[in-house]
Amino acid sequence: MWGKWIGCTVPEAARGRFAEAQRGWSAIGGRPGLVGQVGGWDGATGRAHVLALWADEEAYGRFMREQHDAVFAATGQGGSYTAIEVATGPTVLTMAGDAGDNLPLALRRATLLRVADCHLLPGRDDHFLQVQRDRWAPGMAAAGGMLAGAVTRLAPHRHLVTTLWTSPTAHARYAADHLPGLLARAELDADLHGITGHVLPLEPTWRVSADT
Repeated sequence: MWGKWIGCTVPEAARGRFAEAQRGWSAIGGRPGLVGQVGGWDGATGRAHVLALWADEEAYGRFMREQHDAVFAATGQGGSYTAIEVATGPTVLTMAGDAGDNLPLALRRATLLRVADCHLLPGRDDHFLQVQRDRWAPGMAAAGGMLAGAVTRLAPHRHLVTTLWTSPTAHARYAADHLPGLLARAELDADLHGITGHVLPLEPTWRVSADT
C-alpha cells in the first residue's frame, strides 16, 4: 500500500469553509486503487489532518495525474488554510485488530484515529519495525477496540504509525490500562529521535470509502 499524510493550518474563521470543502473529496470515492481516506481536527493543535491509503504507488500516481487537481479546484479548498504539509510513502507493516487485517473495513468503521509520527535514530529502522510487529501490534489488539493499523515510511528514518479505533472510549481504555505497560517494554529511547502524537476524532463527512 501507499500512504499519504496531510496536515493543514486552518484559521478559526475558516474552519467551516475548510470542512465543507473537505466533503468535496467524496468525488474520489470508487477511484481505482483507493483503500480509503479519513480525517479530523487535532484538538491539541487545532490543525486538520487527513490520512489516505492507496493500493500502491502506481494507483496513487495515476490519481494525482488524472483527477487530483480538478477535484481540488472544484472544492475551492485552497483559500481555506494558511499552511499545508504533505508526506507520502510505502506502507511497510499492517496491524490486525477487531477488523482483522481488513483496512478498508477499518477505515469505514473507525470513529477515532491515533497517530504516532516517529523520527528514528540512524540505524534503528529494523528494530523499530520489529517492536511494532512483536509488541505494539499484539498489545493494541489485545486491548479491544483497535480495528486495524498501518506503519508507513514517509522518509528515511520517519515512520507514521496509524491505528483506527471503534470509539474514543475504547481508545481511552487502552491508553489507561494497556499503554503504560507497552511503553515500559518498547525501548523507545533506543529507537526514537523524536515523536509527535495525534488523537483525531474522525469527521464522518470527510470519510471517503473505496466503494463510495
